[in-house]
Amino acid sequence: MTADKFPSPFELECPEGAEGWEELYSPSVSFGEARRDYEDNRFWFWDSMHWGHAMTPWDAVFFEIAIASLSQMNSRHYRIPPADGVDFRILNGYAYLSPVGVEPSLIEARVPQFMERAGFYFQNWDDLYERWLVKVKDTIAEIEAIDFSPLPEMEELSVVTDGVGYGSGYELTVAYNRYKDLILKAWNYHFEFLNLGYAAYLDYFGFCKQAFPSIPDLAIAKMVAGVEVDLFRPNEELKALAQKAIDLGIARAFDDPDAVSLTGEAGAEFQRAWDAAADPWFNFTSGNGFYHFDEIWRDNPAVPYAFIRDYIARIEAGEDISRPIEAIRAERDRIVEEYRDLLGTDEDRQAFDSKLGLARVVFPYVENHNFYIEHWTMSTAWRKIKELGATLAKDGLLGADDDILFLRREEVDEVLWDYYVNWAVNSPTVSAAHWGPIIERRRGIHEKLSAWSAPKALGEPPEVITEPFTIMLWGITSESVNTWLGAGGDEGDLKGMAASPGVVEGPARLVFTPDDVGELCDGEILVAPITAPSWAPVFPKIQACVTDIGGMMSHAAIVCREYGVPAVTGTGFATNMISTGDRIRVDGSSGTVTILG
Repeated sequence: MTADKFPSPFELECPEGAEGWEELYSPSVSFGEARRDYEDNRFWFWDSMHWGHAMTPWDAVFFEIAIASLSQMNSRHYRIPPADGVDFRILNGYAYLSPVGVEPSLIEARVPQFMERAGFYFQNWDDLYERWLVKVKDTIAEIEAIDFSPLPEMEELSVVTDGVGYGSGYELTVAYNRYKDLILKAWNYHFEFLNLGYAAYLDYFGFCKQAFPSIPDLAIAKMVAGVEVDLFRPNEELKALAQKAIDLGIARAFDDPDAVSLTGEAGAEFQRAWDAAADPWFNFTSGNGFYHFDEIWRDNPAVPYAFIRDYIARIEAGEDISRPIEAIRAERDRIVEEYRDLLGTDEDRQAFDSKLGLARVVFPYVENHNFYIEHWTMSTAWRKIKELGATLAKDGLLGADDDILFLRREEVDEVLWDYYVNWAVNSPTVSAAHWGPIIERRRGIHEKLSAWSAPKALGEPPEVITEPFTIMLWGITSESVNTWLGAGGDEGDLKGMAASPGVVEGPARLVFTPDDVGELCDGEILVAPITAPSWAPVFPKIQACVTDIGGMMSHAAIVCREYGVPAVTGTGFATNMISTGDRIRVDGSSGTVTILG
C-alpha cells in the first residue's frame, strides 16, 4: 500500500533510553512547537549521503556550519533565482534537510542579480580559483598552527621581560575561538564556488534537455567526463607507491598492512617517497570526513598500506591499474559530436559550445572542493579538536580524550574558562565533576540513537521536486519520493539514476562502513548507502556500484564514470532489498538493478 505522506517529525518517538537526546545539539536545530506549523508542512529528507549515522555534538557542529554556509551562498551571495537555502534539523541524532524555494513572483527580480554576481565568477573563474586555493591552504595552515598545549606551571621568562602583558590562559581561549572562526571560514570557502559549479552544469543540462528532448541524463554527464581533478590524486599516489615498492624490492613488506616494517636503504627511500605524498594527499579519510571516527590515511597508514598491497598484487599479475582516461575522453568526444551535429543553426552550436565549455571549466572544482575541504581541512580540524580533548583530559578537566566530542561548542567554552581561572588561581577545577555524569549519560543516549532506523523522509511530500541541487546531488526526484512512499520498489527490481554506463551481473557485497570495504573481493558488486571518494582504490576490484542515495553529480556517480565502473545511484532501498551474496544485474545505462537470486 502506498502512503500519501511521510511521518510527522512530531509523531516519532525517540528510542527507549534516549530520552532527552535534544540536549546533545543546539536548540536551533531541533523540531519544536515554536515552528510546528512551518516544520510539519514541509518535506524533509534524511541526508544519509553526508550524515548517515547518529551524530555526536561535535559531528553536529560541522553539520550546522556546512549547511548554513551552503544556504547563505544561495540566498545572500549569488541570489540563485529558484533556490534559497536548505533548512536543516536533527531528529534523534540524524540530519534532515528541506530545500527552501523562492516565491515564484520573486524569481524574475533575482535573475539579473544572479547574472551579475555569478557572471563575474564565470568570467574570472581560473583567476578566482587560483586565489581560492591559496585562501584554503592558508586557512588549513592556520588551523594546523593552533596550539592547544596544556597550560604551563610557570610562564616563560620572556613573557615578563618582553612586556607581553597576557598569558597562556588568554592564548588558549583565543586559540579555541580562532579555531571555531577558521572552521566557519573554511566552510564558507567550500561553497564559494560549489553552488556556481552546479549552476553552470545545470544550465548546460537544461540547454541539452531543451535542445534534445530525448537525451539521457547520462549522456549529458559523460560530455563533461575525463577531466583531471585533484580528488583522484591520493589514489594515483598509492599506485605510484605500489610501483615504488616493487622497484625497490620490498613489495612483500606490505603483505600484512598492520605490520609493515621498512628497513634498510630501500625502506628509507620508500619512506621519503611516502612522506612526500602524505602531506597533503593522505589527509584523506576512510569516510567522507564529516565524522569523528573516520580514519585519516596520514595518521592510520594501515589503511593506505592495504590499498598499496592490493595494487602491488595487480601490478605483479600484469594488470593495467591506470584510470581509463583516454577511453573516457574518446567516448566523451564522440557523444559531443553526435549531439552537436543535431543542432540546426550556428547560433545553437555556439551556445552549446559555450555552455559545455563552462561546464568543463567548473567541473574540476565540483570535485576538488571535496579533497580540500571535506578531507584535508576536516582531517586537520578533527586532529585539533581531539588535541584539545587530550589536553583537557590530561589536566583533569575531562575524564577521557574523546569526552570533548560529547560537549556542544559553547559548553567547551565553559570548560576552558574553568581551566583558565583555576589555573590562574591555582585551585581545583569543577569540570570533571560537573560534566562527567552528563557526558556519560550522553554517551548512552548516543548509543541508543545509533541503533535507531531513521526514516528516509518526513512531512508533506512535494507535488513536484524542482530544486536543482536536490535532484543532481542527492538524487531525490518526484519519482524517488513516490517510491519511498510505497516503501520500496517491485520485488526483485530497483530503479535509480543511470549514473555510469554498462551492464554487468555478479554477486553483491553490502558495505556500510569503511571497515567493510576491505571485505570486497574481485568481481563483486559494491552495494552501499553511499560511497566515499577514498574508496576509489577498490574500484578496479568491483564490477559495478549501487547506492541508496545520490544523483548524477554525487561523488559516487562521478567517480564511477571516471573509473569506467557501471553504477546506479539513488535507488532508495538497495541496502534493504539486497543481501551480500545475492546475484544481481546492474544496468548503469538505464538505471535499473535486478535481483536475480
